[in-house]
Amino acid sequence: MGLLPVMEGRQITKAQVNRPDLRWPFPPRMAERLTGARVLGLRRRSKYILADLDRGETLLIHLGMSGRMLISGAQLGQFHHEHPAPAKHDHVILDMEGGARVTFNDARRFGAMDLLTTANADAHPLLASLGPEPLGNDFHETHLAARLHGRNTPIKSALLDQHIVAGLGNIYVCEVLFRAQISPFRTARDITPDEVSRLVPIIREVLAEAIAAGGSSLRDYRQADGELGYFQHRFRVYGHEGDACQTPGCKGTILRDVQSGRSSFHCPLCQR
Repeated sequence: MGLLPVMEGRQITKAQVNRPDLRWPFPPRMAERLTGARVLGLRRRSKYILADLDRGETLLIHLGMSGRMLISGAQLGQFHHEHPAPAKHDHVILDMEGGARVTFNDARRFGAMDLLTTANADAHPLLASLGPEPLGNDFHETHLAARLHGRNTPIKSALLDQHIVAGLGNIYVCEVLFRAQISPFRTARDITPDEVSRLVPIIREVLAEAIAAGGSSLRDYRQADGELGYFQHRFRVYGHEGDACQTPGCKGTILRDVQSGRSSFHCPLCQR
């Protein structure tokens, strides 16, 4: 149960904005522009949630590192969650038609919200330079090979670059490189055509498994870091420092290193 059933097709009966900004200032009169608008549809672009409204505007939501979309006043499984008392970090509150309340809670205020003209949303500075979605038709071996060619950065950094492919987070890239048996420290330009041909379907496989395990952030509103659902129960390498490698026949031990401030879990034996 998440944002889709309580927002899509429903009117925002009241919007409350409790501060002037998060990571960036909110757009002018945001509460007024949201109040009374109907959500025509929810979609995702990279790590951004986009809510298209019937007024020709799109609400852009980015959770940042600590943001959460909390739902109350709705039937969640077997339980009905009443509206809690407002909390210190409840920065934007959307009361929805049907009685549900959607609250943007962000303790560290690294998240963001903006209102875009729907017709020109793809030209917004946060969206215009994004690479193709990994599950879309525009992401393929030819695209990835071209973007890695001559790139003098680690392959892990390249796959995390939203200009190359949109929406891959640190956990997913660790899992992808482990399954592809590619070291996260390899230089992107040195990835061979055969390895590129392995990477593309493995990226899609990992994301498909994650979605099946718990849905996207549109459905799993409690996720704060952009990762999907309950895929953490299926990690093969992430968080397994000191454990035996799960690759059949490999006798390696999973190591944790830091790349660009992020944890890289990998097997030094089978990831080359």
